[in-house]
Formats: sequence, C-alpha cells, structure tokens
Amino acid sequence: MAIGVIAKLTVQKGKNEEFESIFSRLATAVNDNESGCNFYALHQSRTDPQSYVVLEQYSDADALALHGKTDYFRSMGAELAPCMAAAPEIEYFDAV
Repeated sequence: MAIGVIAKLTVQKGKNEEFESIFSRLATAVNDNESGCNFYALHQSRTDPQSYVVLEQYSDADALALHGKTDYFRSMGAELAPCMAAAPEIEYFDAV
C-alpha cells in the first residue's frame, strides 16, 4: 500500500532563495535515485511566503524507510537546517 507524506516546513525570513536552491538539489536526487518514490515536490504557500509543504508518496514502507537513510537526504538535510525557523511537522497517510 502506498504511503503519502506531507511535511510542513517554515523557513526563516531572508532564507527562501537558499532553502529553495538546496531543496531543488534534494528533490532531483530523490526523484532520480529512489524508484520507490512516486513523487516528491515542494510547494510554497500563497498567503505565507515562509510556509512550504513537501508532498511525497512512496510505494511502501520500505521505500519510505530507504528515503530517510540516503546519504544525500542526510547531507542536504544538514544544509537545510540553518534555513529553518522551526522543526518540520510531518504527517503520514495511507493510500485508499
């Protein structure tokens, strides 16, 4: 069963461009290397420019677990950390 993920991210003011640049590299790595990831895409709020969500879907629990263990996820996550204004809020969903 596919697993959906919504990660809500709040970025510090003045850090949007840096955040989006790093995230773009991360999204490319995920989409190019994770066959179990059906989609991984960043979206910015229309009403709050500091608010983003990442919409993700994985084919199964193993694909989701692999995602968090990749070297590029860990290294680019560390690059993204200084851009963040708060900890991510992550919610998991089961496909129906």
